[in-house]
Amino acid sequence: MDETAQLHLQLMEHFNERQRRIYAGSLAKQYGWGGMSKVRQELGLDIHTISRGMRELTRKPLVGRIRLFGGGRKKLSVRQPGLVATTVRVAHPKGNPESTIRWTSYSMEHIATAVKKLGFLVSPMSVYRILKEKGFAMRANKKGIEGRQHPDRNLQFEHINKIGLRLQLIGALILSVDAKKTELIGNYKNNGKEWIPRGEDIKVNTHDFGDKDKQGNTIKAIPYGVYNILKKQGFVNVGIDHNTAEFAVESIRRYYQEYGKNVCSCINEVLILADGGSSNGARNKLWKISLQKLANQTGLTIHVCHYPPGTSKWNAIEHELFSFISINWRAKPLVSYEVMLELLNHTTTKTGLTVTAMKDTNTYKTGIKITDKEMKTLNIERDEFHGEWNYTIKPRLL
Repeated sequence: MDETAQLHLQLMEHFNERQRRIYAGSLAKQYGWGGMSKVRQELGLDIHTISRGMRELTRKPLVGRIRLFGGGRKKLSVRQPGLVATTVRVAHPKGNPESTIRWTSYSMEHIATAVKKLGFLVSPMSVYRILKEKGFAMRANKKGIEGRQHPDRNLQFEHINKIGLRLQLIGALILSVDAKKTELIGNYKNNGKEWIPRGEDIKVNTHDFGDKDKQGNTIKAIPYGVYNILKKQGFVNVGIDHNTAEFAVESIRRYYQEYGKNVCSCINEVLILADGGSSNGARNKLWKISLQKLANQTGLTIHVCHYPPGTSKWNAIEHELFSFISINWRAKPLVSYEVMLELLNHTTTKTGLTVTAMKDTNTYKTGIKITDKEMKTLNIERDEFHGEWNYTIKPRLL
């Protein structure tokens, strides 16, 4: 083979099939009479391929394509009428045919097997292509249905903003409080992923029953958070017993004793923003009695605003403290209280969040009944607007 033919072969290695045909055809035309035979000898191409390349030289260039329209095998949907509709019906039997957003939980193999039983020939990969073309996708559930909204929902948010602004101007503490999800203490799976060296997988227990202490109680942790909104300061009181109103108020007391005094040493007012239910609920009598005790002990005037029903996700502590805690300890088993406290204490953000945590070894009784007589001892002032959500508890002089 001469050097010219060698150069042609090297050049054609960078072409696609259509470009190789056209290049061979151009060479044949350039050689003139007997050019096709010469090109066949030099490049080893079939005579029909060279002839086709010569014909394609006279046509308009194909933009973005290699083959002409209609080339190649026909799609399964063309060869088997009704395949697409059947596949969609099997994958999404109860779906709205007019919806542009669809999903399925069936595997491609499962759908392909069901479609084959209806007389079609189809592979799992073909099922996948059909569903993608029809707008199917893997989707997770999304929390978006809030249910019936309270008619004064927005007005309550405006009321909270008004109270918060007034107390902010005088330098009062503004605290967002809530209990985070109870966690099992032990070598149990913690959701999330983290970067670790290859081959060093973190092994955890296959069950989530929870370890037991000597008394037979499940070893668990109840993180109750107190978040200073203006200072971006988080405090987590890690309980080991029950999430009661007494525990919730004890968490607030601990924050105030450890840090709150330093933040507002000359101000004796605090605003607590809390959800409407659970241990700090608006209807929880023990919550109010415990706040009264706190007010008496500290001399604080405690303003409380509860978020309206179904709006707990707007509580600042959820997205400004708890979310970052979950990120910080994701994929890390909480094998002991010490590990949990260490992870909590090292939760920070670029915007200045700091977190301090401590363990609460107290026990808290459940099922405590508050009598009407005890409720009459409250030094409470209810706001004109939804006094069940907005109220102030002042110290009672003994």
